[in-house]
Parts: sequence; structure tokens; C-alpha cells
Amino acid sequence: MNQVISYVDEQEVVRLTQELVRIPSVYRPGQPDGNEERVAQFVAETLQQMGLQVFYEEVVPGRPNVIAFYDSGRPGKTLLFEAHTDVVTEGDRDAWSYDPFGGQIAGGRIYGRGACDTKGNLAAAICAVKAIQRSAIPFPGKILLCIPCDEEGMMIGIKDFIRRGWADGVDAAIICEPEENQLCITQKGAMRAILRTYGKMAHGAMPLTGVNPNTRMARVILALEELERREKERLGEHPMLGWPSITPTIVQAPVKGEPQINVVPDQCMTTLDIRTVPGQDHDVLRREMNDILERLAHEDDQFKAVLDVIEERPWTLTPMEAEVVQAVATAYREVAKKEPVFNGVPGATDGTFLHKAGIPILTTGAGDRHIPHHVDEYVDIAQLVETTQLFALSALTYLTQPVHA
Repeated sequence: MNQVISYVDEQEVVRLTQELVRIPSVYRPGQPDGNEERVAQFVAETLQQMGLQVFYEEVVPGRPNVIAFYDSGRPGKTLLFEAHTDVVTEGDRDAWSYDPFGGQIAGGRIYGRGACDTKGNLAAAICAVKAIQRSAIPFPGKILLCIPCDEEGMMIGIKDFIRRGWADGVDAAIICEPEENQLCITQKGAMRAILRTYGKMAHGAMPLTGVNPNTRMARVILALEELERREKERLGEHPMLGWPSITPTIVQAPVKGEPQINVVPDQCMTTLDIRTVPGQDHDVLRREMNDILERLAHEDDQFKAVLDVIEERPWTLTPMEAEVVQAVATAYREVAKKEPVFNGVPGATDGTFLHKAGIPILTTGAGDRHIPHHVDEYVDIAQLVETTQLFALSALTYLTQPVHA
């Protein structure tokens, strides 16, 4: 099996990464090419040329998932590789030293939006399958490539993939994300919430004739800061994920209409980005936040607030003894000639929902974990090649392991 490493073609994975980066796939509503459609079509055609069984499914107009099977023809397990096609905005192009959609090579790196997160890793997964094909090494079971849209948004791609039943029968998944080839067995959960406080408009010179929603929001934010402190004290710092957090990210008043310095607004809105770690229960956390609102309303008969949790992603934890973890660790030792580093993902990935569907997941891939979404995003070519080798050998190692009851 280890011979599959020698079938990985460096130029092939570099060229495919460049081709993917050169197809912009930022979601820009209202713009004809402001979606993943072109890159998904390119990926689907590439996989069809490889002889894989390919499915192309539109989640919403212009935002497709690509699903492909490499079937050994022998009964066995199914291993899924997941890598998304969307990328975040490039921001101010003038701030870039390289064309954000040029896929330029400099200093042993490929530069461009998505090179790190996660088109390089998508290329690595595809080229890993190519290496397995070229090697002709026999193995049982199937390799399933899940290439969804919208990982950077509300993750509608992976949700649709699961809803349509594609995850049924999957035994394990490798989530292809920039983790410096560290083996991540846990990831933070997330709750996204909108908090609104309500008041009454008034003249700024006569504020007592109205009700100020801003000062009420300030009380809520301070109380949430105290809740965060208590959670940190209760849980401590997670060895792989760090601290839990409750972060106000947008504060806006008024919510509608023009702001004016001498007008007390009628509403204030704050968005909350809440990140959770193992040991936290989202239902309990939601109840504690609502308890804060009830307490403040009891103290102030003019206090009115509503908390709306708009998105929820549970934290994940895959046991060290899980077959997929052991298989990737074994492959890493052979490829890198050293012991793997086990870690956690500080944010959420599409793997969150695969885990929720009952599939053991491991997240790994090429790329500095601090580079995604930065100007001059890049991936190191040497690390990308190592990732391709790791993916190929991990697949063969996992699929040839005996199934444990």
C-alpha cells in the first residue's frame, strides 16, 4: 500500500490547484458569476474524465454540489473526502501582491484566494484518487468525494448532501481543510444569534421622554461577558480548542432608518458569534442567555429584548481510537516519517453536520491554519504534495482495515 505515495504527481496537483484558483467562486448575490457554478462544472468534468461516477446537484440556482464515487468493485467500507468549492471575498485587490485569482507560483508557494482554504486541498483529494488509480493497488470498498457549495456561509451544500441521503452508509470522513497536516479530532461548536432591544424614539436633549435601547443593550452585553467568564472558569482552557467565547460582532442602532446624533433610536441590534467546546450544552447556554434577559426585565420595567438563535453547529469530538483516526495517523507516520500532531479546529467546518449525522470525522490538510481569508493567501507546494500522499495512503489504509463490530 505504501507504494501509492510514489504515484502522486507533484506537477499534477500544482496544476489542478492553479486551475481551481483561477476560477473565482466567491458568493456574490446578484452577479451572474458570483457563485460556485463554473468551478463545480470544471470539477465535475475532471472527475468524469477520471472515470468516476459523478453526480451534479443544484442546491439553489447557481450553487451546485458535486458528488463522485470511486468504487473498487469489492464490498467494504465507504470513506468520504469533503472539500468545498466556495471561497471568501478577496477584499481590496490593491492590497494584494499577487493576483487573487491568478494562481501564481513564487517561492515554492501557490498564491490566490482559496489556495489554502480550500482549493489546494480539493486538488489534493482529487489527485490522491488519481494516484490510487494509477497504482492499481487493490482495495475493498468505495471512496466518495463530496464537493459542496457554501461552506463559508450557512453550509447549505453539506446540509443538502445529507438531506438527500448521500451520507447514509458512509463509515468515516476526512474533512479537507488547511490544518498544516495536523490531525484534528475535535472542533468548536457555534451558535449565531441576533439580539434586539426595544425602546422609544425621543429627542436627545430630552431622553427621559423616550426609552433608550442602547443602554439596555449595553447591560445585556456586560451580562453576556460575565456569562462567558463563568463558562471559562467552569470549563478551563481546552487543550486543543482553547477557550469558549461569546462575542458581540455587530452593534447597530437604529435598525431601520437613518442614525442621527440627537435622536434616541427605537431599536438596537447586536449579533452574537458564540463558540462552544466539549462540555457545553447549547440548550443550557440558550436558557442562561434568556435568563439574563428575564432578570434585566425584572429590574427595569421598560426593558424589552428578544434573542433569536439563527444557526447552530454542535462541537465535535472523534475518539483517538476511532478507525479513521488510527488509519490517518498510520499513514502520516509513513508519509512524513514522524509522529503526527493531534489538534482541534478553532472554527466549524462542513464536518460538523457529518458528525451530527453519526459519521466519525477527522480534519486535516495543507495550509497554514492562520492564512485563510488573509490577503496574499497561499499554500506551500511541498506541504500540498505531502497532503496528497497522506490522503491517498489514508484511504487505502482505512479501507483495508478489518471492520470492527
